[in-house]
Amino acid sequence: MNQSPSRLAIPLIPAARLGSSAWLLHLRSFAVAGQLVTILFAGWGIGVQLPYVPLLALVGLTAVTNVIYGIWLRRYDGPHNHARDLANEAVTAPRRRDESSDAASCPTPRWGSDLELAALEQDGSPRVQKVALGLMLLDLATLTAMLYFSGGAANPFSFFYFVNLAVGGVMIWPKAAWSLTLVATIGYALILRYSIPVKELGMETVSDGFDLRTLGLMLAFTTCASVVTYFVTRTSKLLRAREKQLRENQLAQAADRKLESLTTLAAGAAHELATPLSTIDVVARELSRHLEGVEKPATVDEDLKLIDHQLDLCRHILQRMRGAAGDSMAQEWFRTTVGELIDATLEGVRDPHRVDVVDGTEDVENKTLWMPEEAVAQAIRNLIHNGLDASGIDGRVRVESRLDQRNVEFIVTDQGQGMSDEILGRVGDPFFTTKEPGRGIGLGLYLTRNVVSQLGGSLNFRSAPGQGTSAVVTLPIAKPENVP
Repeated sequence: MNQSPSRLAIPLIPAARLGSSAWLLHLRSFAVAGQLVTILFAGWGIGVQLPYVPLLALVGLTAVTNVIYGIWLRRYDGPHNHARDLANEAVTAPRRRDESSDAASCPTPRWGSDLELAALEQDGSPRVQKVALGLMLLDLATLTAMLYFSGGAANPFSFFYFVNLAVGGVMIWPKAAWSLTLVATIGYALILRYSIPVKELGMETVSDGFDLRTLGLMLAFTTCASVVTYFVTRTSKLLRAREKQLRENQLAQAADRKLESLTTLAAGAAHELATPLSTIDVVARELSRHLEGVEKPATVDEDLKLIDHQLDLCRHILQRMRGAAGDSMAQEWFRTTVGELIDATLEGVRDPHRVDVVDGTEDVENKTLWMPEEAVAQAIRNLIHNGLDASGIDGRVRVESRLDQRNVEFIVTDQGQGMSDEILGRVGDPFFTTKEPGRGIGLGLYLTRNVVSQLGGSLNFRSAPGQGTSAVVTLPIAKPENVP
């Protein structure tokens, strides 16, 4: 029986991921338990004389702040955990469906990737980081105070400074982690000079000035603390980068599975619907031929024209579905130019007289590109068709290109009514469309975004209600290394 990670450990504490805020909560809980056991064992087990009241008060301070932190974290982190669960479901569901049944043809929502990235980054938010930094500074101050009451630097538990620094290096930003190193160094200097001696430890603190041994201890502590902070923060950064890359790869694989499911669904539907629609078309034409010259109500001719019009719409839909089922990325890569790519795009555009191409400079038009021309042309063509639909019968669409050292941009701007933020958030979702029934199946933008992303580029939209929409396709000039 598999259990979700979010159900592990203490009920108050959500599951801890390496470097997460819940991870700090676990460690502080273990620290409280360890400190309490150590103090009780020292007093009752081996009879060491210590000021137990202030020591237990300091442990209680850590425990109370940890409970408060747990309550705050549960309220703050709850929505993010829910987002992470939804995103994980979005990533793993296609795989389970592929393994279990033909239901894989049902696509998963694109917003899974957005939720997952937000969930992964939520522990890096300024608010969480500031709270974590405050708690770790408090822990350093508490540790310094406990060491003051229990022998100072002679106490073997002074090595726990390095534990705090290691946790800080994993939990918070590198600059903030270095502030912990500074505070720990100051704390160690204080307990070297000031502390309540414990005779069982056999060492006394420095009373006047710093001798050579003390200076050596300070130098060794500062060096060790700096080395620990440097390597832990560096390693943590690399691990986070790898975790993010791994998650992005998983999301890319999920997107590929969704595209495969969509193309399978489109191809199957187009194949199955082609035969009955052809039969209906033949019967409708035969019926029209037989009724020629026959006296009949005018509504019969209107119904026949309506049937013929609807059959044309069905044919266009089937053409789009067959195009969706095609593997546009399987084409050969070759060299082209910005001008040639725009010309190839316009060749298949309907109503080309309504498309205004803004010619770039000669350097832009003749810039050499490396990409599958037809796949990119079809992707931009989808955007132009969407712009034509949004602009109305008399509206126009503007196409322009821009260039920098690494990327080329194709900007398609329509004269439509624009889109709200809510619609912008769903643009590109499979089978989501704002068009009238029969004018689109909601796959064009999804496939365009998929083609662009596989080429190492991006697709972004700028829009506002009543101001039209600009679709910006950004593609690398050079061939991406990860594309065969």
